[in-house]
Formats: sequence, structure tokens, C-alpha cells
Amino acid sequence: MADYSIDEFIRKTKQDESENEFFELETPRILEVNLTDQVWAKSGSMISYSGNIKYEREGIFEHGVGRMFKKALSGEGSSLMKATGQGRLYLADQGKKITIFNLNNESITVNGNDLLAFEPGIQWDIKLMKKVAGMMAGGLFNVTLEGRGRVAVTSHYEPLTLLVKPGAPVITDPNATVAWSGHLKPEFRTDISLKTLVGRGSGESIQMEFEGEGFVIVQPFEEVYTSGNS
Repeated sequence: MADYSIDEFIRKTKQDESENEFFELETPRILEVNLTDQVWAKSGSMISYSGNIKYEREGIFEHGVGRMFKKALSGEGSSLMKATGQGRLYLADQGKKITIFNLNNESITVNGNDLLAFEPGIQWDIKLMKKVAGMMAGGLFNVTLEGRGRVAVTSHYEPLTLLVKPGAPVITDPNATVAWSGHLKPEFRTDISLKTLVGRGSGESIQMEFEGEGFVIVQPFEEVYTSGNS
């Protein structure tokens, strides 16, 4: 463990004043948002800010009744907040590693628990994984984002990207699956033999199967989701 004087520690860890992109990684686990208008972020992810910034939880009618209805059905607790104003905003989520994607008229689907923030110009929609809702604690939902702009996604430790190719489907554990190509539509299946091997309950036997062409991002961690979190 290194010893630092106060001045040395400040020099090593202070924010970088020269960076002014909309999204900047101040550290691998802290996102700086250089706010000039507004940004959508995961509720509870703000750890610090400077400037004149106002925070609002997503309103019931902010994106239409249908989308909020799907959120209610999913048992999803990670609601969004809208930060509006001018200043510097710092976001983090339980020390998870942050990856910034710059979409160029592309789409990506993100596990709802792993979505940290996105630019307001991005179009988004919540998809409830109906087939698995009653099979896992809290159910599962995901968010499809598309258009032009930046999206910040979190993962436990270093993410791995798996390529999906025609005729060679990729199977993943839902609890370790972070994101995938927006056009891929995973199917859920159960594996009774796997369930008997691992002895960790029914959740372990559920698998996501991706077919077609695209990518899937996984993390080396099985995240357990519970309903009712805020």
C-alpha cells in the first residue's frame, strides 16, 4: 500500500480540468458528465456535482403510459432521473466498471440494472422479459437504446464480448449478461441437467440463447436482482 502526502494524493486523484467531452471517464468507475442541458441517469447514481443542476425522477407521463406500465410490470426498481442545468455531474454505481458507447445510428440493448446514463437525444424503450419474469427474483427487464449519442453502461469487473454468428448461437447466464446487439432477440430456456449439477436453485438453470449475427457482452459476476429497490 502506497503512502501519500496530502498534496501527492490530490495530484494523483484530482479531476482533470482539461477534459470537456459530454461523458468523460474520470476513473474506470466514475463518470463525469459535463452538463449543458440535460442527461438521463440511473436514480441514486449521483455521487457529486458542481454548478446549477436540478434533479427530477422520471415522471409517470414523461415517456408515455405504456412504457411506465411495462416498468411497473417488470418489478423494476432502478428508475431513471433527469438532471437538468449546467455544471459537472459525477455518477457511479456500486463501484462497477463503466464503459461508454458512442452510438452512430446504431442500437444496443442493455440489462436495465447495468444502464448508468445516456444523452437525451437517444431513443429508448423498456422491454420486459415476460417468459422469465416469474422464474427469477425480481424478474428481468432490459432497455433498447438507439440513435446518435453516448450511452454509459456498467459491469462488475472487466466485460467480455462474445460474437454471435449464424448457425453458432451463444448461450449465457442471465445474471451475467450485460448488453447485446439491439436487433438480437434472446430466447430463454431451462436446462434441468445443469440445475442438478450446480445446486444453486432454479435460477441457475435459466439460460439466454442468442441466435443470428451480432454480439453479447457478459461480466464475470452473477448479479442477483430483487424487486422494489430504488
